[in-house]
Amino acid sequence: MELDRLKLKAAEADFLRRFPEGFADPEMQAIGKKHAMGKMVTMAEELFSKKALKDIDASAENMIKMVSRSSMVSMFEKPKFRDFVRCLSAGDRTYLVKALAELLHGQQQSGFEALVDILQTEKLAKWSLISIIPAYYAPTEEVFVKPTTAKNVINFFAVPDLVYKPLPSWEFYTGYRDLINNSKGSVDPSLSPSNAAFSGFLMMAMTPK
Repeated sequence: MELDRLKLKAAEADFLRRFPEGFADPEMQAIGKKHAMGKMVTMAEELFSKKALKDIDASAENMIKMVSRSSMVSMFEKPKFRDFVRCLSAGDRTYLVKALAELLHGQQQSGFEALVDILQTEKLAKWSLISIIPAYYAPTEEVFVKPTTAKNVINFFAVPDLVYKPLPSWEFYTGYRDLINNSKGSVDPSLSPSNAAFSGFLMMAMTPK
């Protein structure tokens, strides 16, 4: 599954005319500073290693820290997530952290679905909260699913057989991840220092000039 090649190459040409060095272009670097991607990636690698995730209470707080500091998560969702995690029983907190550990280091599908299940208990099973930590932990492999962007990408680039739904599902996540990872190989590497950056490029491509 890939994005429409003609539209993608046209978008690439337009982007590189405006920013010849891709995301290394000074103007794009200035825009990127507000997202602090490098800092967030380093933090995720330290906080969510296999060893670090063995400390349940610290890891639960670190999940709050990552969500709270992310520029990609809605300001409305951050306090709700914080309050949710801090109100969990010891058993549910363990379930939450072990679900993340599976998603990052083990059986990804079971970890993903466990996260959805526990967040759904308080209607917090949002794409942003499910996908943000993996997107920082493995920035060139995993994807951050922002609903408006995902829906626009599917429509603008005429992607068949990929249907967005508000409730996160493993089927859509893997389909969208494959779409991004397969498509970024068709453009200049300067457009995809991370999957989040590549998504940013797609957003700009879809924005009326």
